[in-house]
Amino acid sequence: MTDTPLRLVVLIGSHREGRFAPTVARWLLAELEQHADFDVEVIDAAQAGLNAEGPSPTASLPVLEAVGALAARMEAADAFVVVTPEYNHSYPASLKSLIDWHRTQWQAKPIGFVSYGGMSGGLRAVEHLRQIFAELHAVTVRDTVSFHQAWERFDEQGEVRDTEGPALAAKAMLDQLAWWGTTLRTARAERPYVAQSTGV
Repeated sequence: MTDTPLRLVVLIGSHREGRFAPTVARWLLAELEQHADFDVEVIDAAQAGLNAEGPSPTASLPVLEAVGALAARMEAADAFVVVTPEYNHSYPASLKSLIDWHRTQWQAKPIGFVSYGGMSGGLRAVEHLRQIFAELHAVTVRDTVSFHQAWERFDEQGEVRDTEGPALAAKAMLDQLAWWGTTLRTARAERPYVAQSTGV
């Protein structure tokens, strides 16, 4: 356990009506209650007011105001966990939009993944996200949590049917995230991270 809890932002990446993401996110938040290394905040893409074209029709803020509102919360984070489904062998556009509207907020910070889907369990989405976050100077942890055939892994009340495997996977991922989060927080405090700007 770290001396001062890490500020962890859980990003819920799905935006679609009828999405399964809240069920998976609730499970993750329950697991995080067992991990004293983190103070947790949730950012939900469906409520963030961002999309690839601009403001969401249901957003309460114009897109630039929404970006500004999120930026400070994300800047304060020491680490992130991305909860993502797999759409067409990759991750949702709503998640890409949330990522692309921010840049410095990701730098020199660790990111873990909880994915879900059909046969692949969202792992193809995670592999694509690793490439994106590397470009943004973030560090993705090695171990992930993946729910294959996710709709069969949870019961009607949204509880995981077989708790042992996912709990062990979550512990491994969160332990790595805590190590990287503590290490990189100390490093950023001692020597601010400098990334070469692409000017894009």
